[in-house]
Amino acid sequence: MELCKLSSNPYDEQCATMLQAVGDALYAMGGKWKLRIIIALFNGKKRFNELLRTITGISARVLSNELKNLEMNGFVKRNVNAVATPVTVEYELTEYSNTLEDVVRSLSKWGAMHRENIKQQTGKK
Repeated sequence: MELCKLSSNPYDEQCATMLQAVGDALYAMGGKWKLRIIIALFNGKKRFNELLRTITGISARVLSNELKNLEMNGFVKRNVNAVATPVTVEYELTEYSNTLEDVVRSLSKWGAMHRENIKQQTGKK
């Protein structure tokens, strides 16, 4: 796939399509926490406090907002068990979330490579 290049056409349709698609992806998955929440749920259902302990640095308020957003976008499913006492709420990934697996693996691989590159440039170990 060829990335956007300067051309004689001031409005390159292929480039515009790519920019729109990336914009849509960043809108749905952008931010500091959404992918981290999805990764934390890859191994199965978790309750709110389990997620809070798993994802270092996230506040309860931010986690709550991000879970609502992920649920609204079809990535996370909220399961309420009202039969149990006390009522329990678990979060799990939807089937649609599986479409992110290759993206997450690629991003993780690139992130590790980038970290090593920065270490080499700065001379840190």
